[in-house]
Amino acid sequence: MRTALLLLVSVSVTACGVKRVPDSIIEKLPYEARIDLLEAENDLAIAVDKLDETRNEVTRTRDQIRRAKDRLSGANGEVGSAADSTSKEVARLAVVEAEARLDYLKARQGVNVEEEKLAEIALTCAVARFEQSKLETARKKKIEGSEALDPAAFEAQVKSCDEKYAAERTEAKNIGTQAEAIKNKWEESRTALAKKTFDARASPYVE
Repeated sequence: MRTALLLLVSVSVTACGVKRVPDSIIEKLPYEARIDLLEAENDLAIAVDKLDETRNEVTRTRDQIRRAKDRLSGANGEVGSAADSTSKEVARLAVVEAEARLDYLKARQGVNVEEEKLAEIALTCAVARFEQSKLETARKKKIEGSEALDPAAFEAQVKSCDEKYAAERTEAKNIGTQAEAIKNKWEESRTALAKKTFDARASPYVE
């Protein structure tokens, strides 16, 4: 796990442009000094897991959107084939519910994508903190080569990343508020369909 994580860190550092402490310096750290890095390393592992979760949620919701489109198509077909006025009314309510469901799922996917973006930034911040911890530990142990690295630069990249995360978090909150309003509209249409069909046509679960 640790080896794979450190490999991922190397890839992430390269991808996100985080200033890093050379491996040649870290390799000189005594074992007891590496324990000082565990907290930052654990935070990094949590950030990696969070990013995986958000990406999985994007995939799950994409599948739900596909099924919701099929549901809407089926509901539209029922309107044309309804044999009487009551059936036609139910079919029309089903169309409204299916359309609202699809709108909500699309809105929720917008939230998911934003959460994925946040998780990516959080991972970058975790990498930056990990690198800062490595430098602090190396300088504390007076490891050769660490004196040439500027602590202020490592501190600045953490601060910059935190500011970027905070700004993106505000955007995510706005998107979430919009999605919640769309969800309320879907729930209203689901309630109307449930009343007309005695709950038989309005699952409380997003499919």
